[in-house]
Amino acid sequence: MADNPIERNAGSAVTASPQRERTGLAEFAWQFKRHALLVADYFSQYAKVRISYRGDFFVSLVTSFAATLFGLGFVIILFQRATQLAGWRFEEVLFLYGFSLVPYGMFNVLSMNLYEFGNNFIIEGKFDRVLLRPVSSLFQVMFETFRIESFQEVATGIFCMAWAMHHLGTPWTPTRLVLVIFFALCGAVIYISVFLILSTVSFWFEDRIGVHPPVWNVIAFGRYPLSIYSGVVQFFLCWIIPFGLASFYPSVRILGRSVSPSYAPLVPVVAIVFLGIAITLWDLGSRRYSSTGS
Repeated sequence: MADNPIERNAGSAVTASPQRERTGLAEFAWQFKRHALLVADYFSQYAKVRISYRGDFFVSLVTSFAATLFGLGFVIILFQRATQLAGWRFEEVLFLYGFSLVPYGMFNVLSMNLYEFGNNFIIEGKFDRVLLRPVSSLFQVMFETFRIESFQEVATGIFCMAWAMHHLGTPWTPTRLVLVIFFALCGAVIYISVFLILSTVSFWFEDRIGVHPPVWNVIAFGRYPLSIYSGVVQFFLCWIIPFGLASFYPSVRILGRSVSPSYAPLVPVVAIVFLGIAITLWDLGSRRYSSTGS
């Protein structure tokens, strides 16, 4: 039987832990280290298996990169016919597009099990295996598989931002670098939270396809200035499915532009709220789950 990092490391972490009860910061540090090691084991094992099939991995990487270039090409063609888009120059829109790729790529690396959760875990019964292990079911589902080829989206996004900032003549200050990292993490949390909420629907309604595909297509709307959309669409992209908060308002803040209203300070708040909703729904759904019996 193949060695499993969850079973191996979780078991050793339990047996190796001190007998005395941990409290406060020490307990948090121990749990963080334990789960970080589990993620590292999961990623290293999955990467070895994934890269061992070099032809399949290369095709997936090329396909993923081609899709990214197609979206970038659309932006370039769009500005062949117009010098500005709702007051945004080409370099500014390119920065927005590039920044949106960073949290999207981070999310995509972890999204495989979320997208196929209903089919693989509920209908096929793999969630039974997850529940038998002494580690959070959500943790296992999130970090069991990785879409490694999506790291190219992060790299392409960084390249686009660097090119745009250079041609805008805007310096990379330490504050801007911190904002990019902070908002990119917030954006990734928003993407993960939204699709985690959609995945929890499978606990109540078993469906092999799920409700992810139409929402997935909405991500592209956040890669352009929200001012080109109607008020209804802007509200939808901010407060219903907040992909605009994951990309547009952080880009406005980083570039130093002004828009009214400015929702950039609310980005981490929305990320925390949606993550809290997603985790709550996951806990409720996992309690409701009943084995397939197969």
